Amino acid sequence: MAKAFGFIDYGGPETQEFLDRPVLDPGPGQLAITVRAAGVNPVDWKIRRGFLGRERQLPAVMGQEASGVVQRIGPGVTGFTPGDEVFGLVAAGAFAEQTLLRAELSALKPEGIGFDLAATLSVSVATGDDALRQLALGAGRTLLILGIAGGVGSAAAQLARSQGLIVLGTASDANRSYVESLGATQIRYGDGVAERIAEAAPDGVDGILDLVGGDALRAVAGVRADRTELVSTADPATAAELGGVYVTRSTSSETLAALAALVAAGDLDPQVTGRYPLGRAGEALAEVESGHARGKVVLEVS
Repeated sequence: MAKAFGFIDYGGPETQEFLDRPVLDPGPGQLAITVRAAGVNPVDWKIRRGFLGRERQLPAVMGQEASGVVQRIGPGVTGFTPGDEVFGLVAAGAFAEQTLLRAELSALKPEGIGFDLAATLSVSVATGDDALRQLALGAGRTLLILGIAGGVGSAAAQLARSQGLIVLGTASDANRSYVESLGATQIRYGDGVAERIAEAAPDGVDGILDLVGGDALRAVAGVRADRTELVSTADPATAAELGGVYVTRSTSSETLAALAALVAAGDLDPQVTGRYPLGRAGEALAEVESGHARGKVVLEVS
C-alpha cells in the first residue's frame, strides 16, 4: 500500500484525509513513478469543492502534477525507462508516495534542477506558457496579468519579459517588491484599479491574462478595447461575457522539456516559496486555498 492524501466527499477541508491505496500498475501510455515532489494548485481545492463537476470516483487522491523516479512503464510507452527522473501530469493523483504519469505529457528531468522545481512545470508554468502562446503578443507590447503573485502569474511574468513584453500585474502592496523582482510593475487591486492601470500604461494595454476572474476581471476589462486579447485561466464564464476566451491547454512533452531547460539554464524561476512534507498536505493546500500564497507551493515526498 502507498500513502496518499485526498478527499472522501465533495466539500471543504473537512472532507480531506490520508488514504492507503494499492500500488498502481501503469496502463497503456502511463508511467508508474515513486513520487518525489508534487505541485499544489488552486485547481486541487476547486475539484474537491465540486466546482469542476462531480464525476470522480470517491475517495479521490488530490494533485495534478508530480515529479519522481520511474518504476515501471506501461504498454506503448517509448522514450522512458525504469530509473529515469521525470515530471509530468498525473493520471491518478499526485499527493501520494506513488502514482501514474501520462507519458505523452511527461518529460525527463534535467540533472540541473531539483524535483521540487520540476513538480511545478506541468500545471503552473505550462499554463502560463499556454496562455502567452494564445495571446501571441509581440515584443514591445504591454500585458496585464491579474493575480500576478501566484504560481501561474509568477511564471507567466518571467516568460513574457523574456519575450520582450512590458508586464503589469495586479497584486497587494505587500507583494510590490516581489512583483518587481519578476520584472513587472505592480498595480494595487481594489477600487480605482482601472485608473491606476491607465496611469501606469497611458498608451493602454495590449492583452490581459486573467488568473482571478469574477468582479476583479470585470473591473479591468475596460482597459483593453479589443476584448479578443483577453485570456482567462480562472473564469471561463466571465471571460466569455466580456468577449474573451478561456485558456486552451496545448502543452506537450516537448514544451515541458523546453520549460525545464529554461529552469536548468537559470532563465526561469518557478518561485517555490512553500515546501511541505506529504504529512502536512492539508496545510499546504490551505495556504493555496487562502488565495494569499506567493509563488508556488510544493509537497516533498521522501
